[in-house]
Order: sequence, then C-alpha cells, then structure tokens
Amino acid sequence: MLTAIGRAGVLGINRRNGDFVMRYNKRSLYPLVDDKLITKKLAQENGIPVPQLFGSLDTPRDIPSLNDLVAQQQSFVVKPSHGSGGDGIVVIDSHRGRRFWTCGGSVLLWAELAHHLENTLGGQYSLGGHPDRVMVEYRVKFDPMFNPVSYLGVPDIRIIVFLGFPVMAMLRLPTRRSGGKANLHQGAVGAGIDIAYGKTVHGVIGNNSTDEHPDTGAAIGGLEVPYWQQMLSIAARCYEMTGLGYLGVDLVLDEHLGPLMLELNARPGLNIQIANAAGLLPRLEYVQQHAEPALLPEDRVAWIQSLVNDRTAGWQSG
Repeated sequence: MLTAIGRAGVLGINRRNGDFVMRYNKRSLYPLVDDKLITKKLAQENGIPVPQLFGSLDTPRDIPSLNDLVAQQQSFVVKPSHGSGGDGIVVIDSHRGRRFWTCGGSVLLWAELAHHLENTLGGQYSLGGHPDRVMVEYRVKFDPMFNPVSYLGVPDIRIIVFLGFPVMAMLRLPTRRSGGKANLHQGAVGAGIDIAYGKTVHGVIGNNSTDEHPDTGAAIGGLEVPYWQQMLSIAARCYEMTGLGYLGVDLVLDEHLGPLMLELNARPGLNIQIANAAGLLPRLEYVQQHAEPALLPEDRVAWIQSLVNDRTAGWQSG
C-alpha cells in the first residue's frame, strides 16, 4: 500500500466537493460536460481538436442508419453520450456485411450490435439511467510509442485544471484486467506525469506501486509524452470554453492527428494523487492565493511549469 496517500495535502472527496466542485462549478454548466455530444460540438466551435463525429443515433428508429454512417469507415467507435467510466463503448476494428470485429478480436453479428445500441439508447449506460443518444465517431489510432505499455485499448491523459491552470496530470494505461479500457477502477495502470516536462514518474495499480506494465513488463516511469505543451494548452483552454473552475480534461494522442480532447469531467476523481504520490491540495491553494486569472492559457501553463521546483508551492514531483 502506498504510504504517500497519508501525506499532508491529499485532497479528500468531501473537501473536493465542498471547496472546489460546488464553489467553482455552476450546476447550470454541467450539461456542457455531462453530455459528450454537446462537449464535442462546443470544442469544435472553439477550435479544440476532437475525434471526428460521423453522426449520432437519437432513437431506436435511427439504428439502421449506422450502416450508412460507417459505410466509408473501416473502423469506428460507438459510445453513449451520457456514459461514464468507459461503459457502453464498443470499438469496431473492421466490418463487412452484417459482421463487426472488435479490437479484441471477437465478432459481433448485426443483431447483437443493434441490441447493444438499443440498450444504450434506453439508458443502460447513462448517468441516472435516463434515455440517451449514441455517438458514432472516429476510432483513435494511438501513437505507437505507447505500444509497450498498453494492452488492446487506447491510453489517455487526464489533466486536472483549476481556474484555467493545469495542476496535475497522469497517463492511464489499459491492461488485460481492465479489459483494454483506460479506467483505473477497472484495473488500468495510472502513471503520474511531471507537469513541467511531460515525463512519467512511476505507476500504480489500485493503491499499489508498480514499476512495469503487468501485461507487457515494460517500464512505466521515464516515458516522455509527445506534444506535451500542446496538451497542456488544450487543457487550459477548456476553462474558457466551459466556464468550469475545477475540471478534468481527458486527451488522447492519435498517431496521425496528434492530441485530441476526448471528454471533460466536472467531478474528476482523486486517484490522480496516488499516481503522482502527491496531494492536490497544496497546488490548488497556491493557485487560489497567487495566480493571476487574467492570464492567457499559454501564460497560465508557463506559470504553472515555473513552479515545478518550488517546494514551498508543493509542486515537487512524486
């Protein structure tokens, strides 16, 4: 068990909710991030790169139109607009006729895929179980640099942004245990990232430290994430885009398209602290006390990076 979880400065869920989420995130703005279709369209309007949306299915009557939406696409993804934790997402690697091959190698018949889409529209994977919509979008082809530290699925990067300042980041790596999903609660590896240089510091599975990926044996620490400055800039810009003061920004790195914003979260989890072996609270309080909110996104990123070696600010690497 990591001893770092008991370190002073670890942000707990009650304080996160009371002092940061409720104080800095207006409830009226939640739909901007809770509905992934709205988030994607908002990002496109603000020039933030996202995976291409081929179309959406709004009612069961729309299900047959899936074939037209993906007729020119070898691979694609279907996901619930109001889903969470990767539930309900199906990644299709290829398709022919009424057969669909997933990235895991299994085959779905049209009737099986249509049944899944109908369940998704009915709210099986949505927050609160309410009727939902299905997004049909580009399948991210993750950068090959992640091949040694990923199992099947697409790794992603979570960045916590407070008042427009990126304060903590981690890389989430799919495993066999997580079913190829970059979800820490399902067994993915979390690797803390030095926010100044975009380099991983070490990894965790659950609450336990790990120096290597459990399926590949590759080292977790010391990975340099490409396009790191661009990723931080995208994350910082999401503050102006949404108006949310406490925000989780999830990004992926596509082999051909570079960084893409995947989704946003108004109530991001706290396991990022375990991955970094550092508490969020000193960083959040330092931003509250010393940050200049009128700075442009790139200047906010630069200011945060200048604090990395300032131990009084609590920005030392884990």
